[in-house]
Amino acid sequence: MTESRVTEDHNDVDETTPGAPEDSVEAPEQDAGPEPGSAVTDEESGDEGGEDAGEGGAGEGGAGEGDGSSRLTRAQRLEQEGEIAADYLEELLEIADLDGDLDMDVEGDRATVSIVGADLPQLVGQNGEVLEALQELTRLAVYRETGERSRLMLDVSGHRSARRVALEEQAASVIEQVKESGEPVSLAPMSPFERKVVHDAVAAAGLNSESEGVEPRRHVVVLPA
Repeated sequence: MTESRVTEDHNDVDETTPGAPEDSVEAPEQDAGPEPGSAVTDEESGDEGGEDAGEGGAGEGGAGEGDGSSRLTRAQRLEQEGEIAADYLEELLEIADLDGDLDMDVEGDRATVSIVGADLPQLVGQNGEVLEALQELTRLAVYRETGERSRLMLDVSGHRSARRVALEEQAASVIEQVKESGEPVSLAPMSPFERKVVHDAVAAAGLNSESEGVEPRRHVVVLPA
C-alpha cells in the first residue's frame, strides 16, 4: 500500500542552517562490502540483504532482537523502514529549506521512498551521485533505529523512474546487437541500481550478463545465450 506524506513550507528556516545531507546522520560501523571484481553483487541480483549486507546481518543477532522488531512480519518491517526513512528525509528537507512530499511504498522485498512534488536537482546530482549518497545515508538512518541493514530504495523527483525507462531501452538495443553478432557487449560504467535494471532486462530476454571491474568503473557485460 502506498502512503504519502506532505511536508510543510520551510521558508521560515534560518538561512544559516547547514543543509548538507552528510551532517544529518552519524554513520555506524559497517562490514566490508563484496570483494572487488565479483560477477554480480547482491544489490544487482536482487538477493535479500543488499550490496551492503555483510556477515552477521539482519536476523543474525542484530540489534533489532529483543526490542520487538524480530516479531514483526517481513511486510511490517519494510513498512517500518519506510516510516523511519520518511522521518529522516522530512527532517533533512526542513533543515535544507526544501519543499517536497514523501511517498512510501513496498515493492517486492524493498521499502521505497520517493521525494515528489518538487524539482530537486541538488538532491540528485550529476549522474545521480548525490541521490546514491543520500540513499546510503537514509539506509544508515534506518540501521541506527532498527539494527538491521536496509535495502530501501530512494527516488527524488522521478530520477530513478526516468532512468529505468532509458536503461531498459538501451538494454533492448544491446540485446538485439548481441543476438545478431553472437559477441559480448560491454556497457558504460553504472551504479548498482542501473546495473540491476540491465541485468533484469537481459535475463528477461533469455541472455546472460555479468558485472566486471570495480567502482566507480564497474560495468555490465551482456553475453550471448
